Amino acid sequence: MRPVDDALRSADYDVVIVGAGMVGISLALMLAQQAAGWRILLLEARCAAASDSDGHFDARSTALSSSTQRIFQNLDLWQQVQRHTSAIQCIHVSDRGYPGITRITAADADVEALGYVVENDPLNELLERQLACVNIAIRRSSQVSVINVRAGGVELGLTDVGHSLSSKLLIVADGTNSKTALKLGFYTDNHDHKQAAIVANIGLDKAHNGVAYERFTALGPIALLPLTAYRGRPRAALVWSQPSDGAATTMALEDTQFLSTLQSQFGYRLGIFRKIGARASFPLITSLADEQVRRGIALLGNAAHSLHPVAGQGFNLALRDASSLAAIIGRARAAGLDFASTEVLDQYRQAQSADQRRVVALTRGLPAIFASRSPVAIAGRNAALLSMDVMRPLRHRFADFGMGHLGGHPDS
Repeated sequence: MRPVDDALRSADYDVVIVGAGMVGISLALMLAQQAAGWRILLLEARCAAASDSDGHFDARSTALSSSTQRIFQNLDLWQQVQRHTSAIQCIHVSDRGYPGITRITAADADVEALGYVVENDPLNELLERQLACVNIAIRRSSQVSVINVRAGGVELGLTDVGHSLSSKLLIVADGTNSKTALKLGFYTDNHDHKQAAIVANIGLDKAHNGVAYERFTALGPIALLPLTAYRGRPRAALVWSQPSDGAATTMALEDTQFLSTLQSQFGYRLGIFRKIGARASFPLITSLADEQVRRGIALLGNAAHSLHPVAGQGFNLALRDASSLAAIIGRARAAGLDFASTEVLDQYRQAQSADQRRVVALTRGLPAIFASRSPVAIAGRNAALLSMDVMRPLRHRFADFGMGHLGGHPDS
């Protein structure tokens, strides 16, 4: 990584990435790995975050699919990342109060693990450390104030710089409700689930044994994902989606009341819930940008699409997008083509559209299916769960989706 003072020594770049989060940094590393002499600048509105390598009980986490595992392997990062993960050996899906249940194991998919759960802090730290080893400029505490699209690229004005920068390709990866995308006139198709997700870490009475739980209840779906132990005690990451009004009421409960309510809905498969960490809540909106590419511009990550957390697919889909984009513009550059042209970027759009539509449709539809209390819907979904539990091909197909395999095959 070039020092910050050198970041603006040249005002001309091949690629400027707005947003130095996990997706933005991963894309930069993918491009740097191509050894194609890319001139890359990462822009981040936030200052550098303090490292917390010792971890803490409340550390937030992300589920990683096998498609993400392969991407990190290609970046020579996986061995380091894996040390901070808890492997998912089984996915346990149930419908509270009804007989429907299915258990999908790593053996069903012929893999060592169905996925992994990693704390965000060490993952960010590893990405930052890898970034420091490559020739990529980064500027923090810097926001885009003006964007002018020119014939040969994009001209950017920054809040903390007295002159403009130019880039052949602008990647917008600064998250949901991206201000950069709005400046450019990109709009998203939003579906408000009228729900909020409550997230927290839960101290467990029993070891989770690598089981990820997805339990659908009348109050909303409960996901409990296996985390690494904290000070020798087992814990899990909770994502509890509820109708917005109900979530506000639940958030207002005292810790003991909250744990009691959660216990009554989830049951005792993990024993008694012993502890709850800091809680946070955020509204659930599925969004998909009406357009994701223009000449010299591409949206990535939550700027392009944000998902309901029901299947933990948001980061994994974004990383597959980044991998596809890096490969396509890299091939174009190697062939002497204009890698920022509409034709090249449209190849990326077409390559990823089926994956995006499939994931968006499932994560939008699944909560609605399990939220319905009609007798027909209840009978249908429980029959589906029971059928999946006894038919390995169905379990294998569901596992393929969770692992990021389009059409049952690993993404390249």
